[in-house]
Amino acid sequence: MVYANEAKRIEDLTKDLVRVKSINGTEGEKDIGLFLEKRLREIPYFKDRPNQVITKVIDNDPLCRRSVFALLKGHGGSKKTVILHGHTDTVGLSGYGKLADFACDPDRLQEEMARLDKLGMLDLSDEVRADLKSADYMFGRGSSDMKSGDAVFIILLEELSASDTLNGNLLLMLNPVEENLHTGVIDSIDVLLDLKEKYNLDYVLAINNDFTCPSSPDDRFLHIYTGVGGKILPSFYIHGRETHVGQCFEGLDASAVAAAILERIQLSRDFCDTEGSEPTFPPSVLKIKDLKKWYNVQTAAEALVYFNYYVHEESMDSITKKLLHAAEEAYDTVESHLNAEAQWFFKMRNEPYKSVHYKKQILTYDDLYKLTCERCPGTDIPSELEKICENELSNGTDLREIPVAMIRYLIETAGITEPAVVLYYAAPYCPHNTFTEKDGKLMDIIRESASEVGKKYSVSYKIHPYYPSLSDSSYLRIDDDDSSVAALRDNFPAMNKLYPIPVDKIKKLNIPAVNLGTYGKDAHKWTERVNLPVTMHILPDLIREVLRHVFTVK
Repeated sequence: MVYANEAKRIEDLTKDLVRVKSINGTEGEKDIGLFLEKRLREIPYFKDRPNQVITKVIDNDPLCRRSVFALLKGHGGSKKTVILHGHTDTVGLSGYGKLADFACDPDRLQEEMARLDKLGMLDLSDEVRADLKSADYMFGRGSSDMKSGDAVFIILLEELSASDTLNGNLLLMLNPVEENLHTGVIDSIDVLLDLKEKYNLDYVLAINNDFTCPSSPDDRFLHIYTGVGGKILPSFYIHGRETHVGQCFEGLDASAVAAAILERIQLSRDFCDTEGSEPTFPPSVLKIKDLKKWYNVQTAAEALVYFNYYVHEESMDSITKKLLHAAEEAYDTVESHLNAEAQWFFKMRNEPYKSVHYKKQILTYDDLYKLTCERCPGTDIPSELEKICENELSNGTDLREIPVAMIRYLIETAGITEPAVVLYYAAPYCPHNTFTEKDGKLMDIIRESASEVGKKYSVSYKIHPYYPSLSDSSYLRIDDDDSSVAALRDNFPAMNKLYPIPVDKIKKLNIPAVNLGTYGKDAHKWTERVNLPVTMHILPDLIREVLRHVFTVK
């Protein structure tokens, strides 16, 4: 079936969505939920079935951000249901500079970029300039990541609701808070389970539309991802031994250990998960700092460093062992450097020097907790830790740093005075969701659909096992076994309070996910742009083809 002006309607809706400035953590996230609900209720099918548009405000959310659902029931009474899901928030406008006022208005932004470029006032690469001059790209924050994807889903839903060609059910799910903590989709898990029971739905596949891009400047393929990798946030609290800078060799600087851990782990291939055909991206540092509250001439007694760490299939036990070993190597490097420089220094002063070797302790959070309980059998440690956690939450402490106060209490209570490095995990935790052998028919469908659409448009698809970035699809199926989840929980301080993941409910859903994705460039950069021919013309056909195959397979 040919749909009139489909690409133009997707493009127009994308612009409307981009104009809603739904930056993560702002009132705009609430606004776009309201906008989407209104837009869906205007579709004739849902005007007649208002109960099939559902909204869910995130529990205890001060911004009242909401997820929006729309259930389209197909013909013939099939239980088969495909979830179309996307996120509605964007990252901020950092980098736009003088263009920030136009960042969420694609037409004005492109006009202003062209004007400033003509005046020589923009530093554009040849590639960006060529895309700006062409008619193939729409610029703007969220244009590629991923409001064009949301628009594709909505227009497809609108079209299919007006036809009699759908032999299964479609459930549209649009979530806020994807760009940091994924609380929108996590909060939606109960809604998915409730709808499954209420309408007797069988969730057979989730299609995400998050952005895809060329993997290199010469990449001419379009990309499909039949699953999504996981993500953890390994964090290292370093307890050093402070000293006056006038006696700088008499302590152990926690900042130096943090820096050495960064040097050892940052972008290191040793921490790429190489299970399967493609390695994960290596760890990237997200924060490093000492924990001094003000200036003084004392070296840092405490420091913190944490990393983005992608996972495909490696177990938490294996990852934890590697991270502990890296921390020990880093500590030894710092201590060796301290002694080597001290020996030179005191030799130059003709003074004696005795090498320093502290009784180092490289621990997991669980190790430290058990050690403290063993040394202090009469202390109600769980209650004390709970109080500390609640106090830090009430003070607005960042979720990733609340464990620092808990670890500090454990170290003091256990009477640890020597240097120590404590490894813990913090929010967010994204499970990995991958296709299994049982999903063989789905894989065949993806391959066949890609082949058919590729021939139609003279494009070539590459199919990958893992989406290389973070995705809400992580929370629809969890591949980690119970022991791996337990290993994470044991070393994730107050996980049930700070980042509660309903693991059992996710396992009950057990929905495989594929990312068919918008196509664009420079997501999260000020030159973010979406390719219109691929996203507005080819992508809808690809989704339709996948749906056709899914709903006809017995």
